[in-house]
Amino acid sequence: MNIKIQGITLFRNYGLKSTQDRLERQEKRDGQIAFWEKQKDNLKNMKSCSLEDISRKLDILHGYDEQIAAAKAEYNNSQMFHVLDEARERAEKIAEEAEKYAPKTPEERLEDMIEEATGVDKDAGMLAEAMDELAEIAEEMTEETVEELDEISEELEEVENADKTQAEMEAVSKVSTGDMPEKYKRIDYRI
Repeated sequence: MNIKIQGITLFRNYGLKSTQDRLERQEKRDGQIAFWEKQKDNLKNMKSCSLEDISRKLDILHGYDEQIAAAKAEYNNSQMFHVLDEARERAEKIAEEAEKYAPKTPEERLEDMIEEATGVDKDAGMLAEAMDELAEIAEEMTEETVEELDEISEELEEVENADKTQAEMEAVSKVSTGDMPEKYKRIDYRI
């Protein structure tokens, strides 16, 4: 958005370099056209008494019109190149953005997450050292917990084996004493 007040530009939107160049070319063209229009206005003030003076004045007027047309043609030609430059710049920006969002390997994603979380490079600073220490502590605690769980599971297995052994001994003693439950009594049928 451009707002011009008597040749003073208040706001400019310079997103691309090519846009800046286009605006500069427009200003140059407008300046040239204004200059030649002023020259045409000055011709009106010129007194001419003879046909030769009028003829010369008309030639000068046509020359000024040609200069105005040349300034407009030069701008139009430069606009063609501007369109190409602008397209090239936009393509470069799109390529940069596409590169940012390209699929990453798990290692790259992990590095990005670390940088994002810490706000600094992962290889520098006290925060990185603290993170390394925390990782080591977490690894040690995990190993200790796994060892403790293994010991507890072995103890549980021993207790379960002892319970099974005790239950089997009780069953054997009941069988030997003949004090078995109804469902375990021997049935003797002869046919």
